[in-house]
Amino acid sequence: MAAVRRPSLSRSGSGDDGILSRISDYAIVRKGKSAACDAAYVAKRLLKSTGKAAWIAATTFIVLGIPLIIEMDREAQLNEAELQQASLLGGATPGQPAFMAPPK
Repeated sequence: MAAVRRPSLSRSGSGDDGILSRISDYAIVRKGKSAACDAAYVAKRLLKSTGKAAWIAATTFIVLGIPLIIEMDREAQLNEAELQQASLLGGATPGQPAFMAPPK
């Protein structure tokens, strides 16, 4: 059986220059590589700064937001306890005046 010879993609006179090395010499390929590297750099910087912003927001919420939520919950419980106590004692409920002036 005769061996089938595959055609070479390189020029017959250029030696070891293949099609990939010839294609990578084109200006459009160099510009594409440069654009891809620039896009990767921008994406990396954007992710890094987004991570920093998320860290700052989360830390601020933990330091300021959570204590505020806890204090608001305590205040609501205290108001509810005062309301229950006032209704059990039969007095005026907080928020309503004990004495209302007669209409004129």
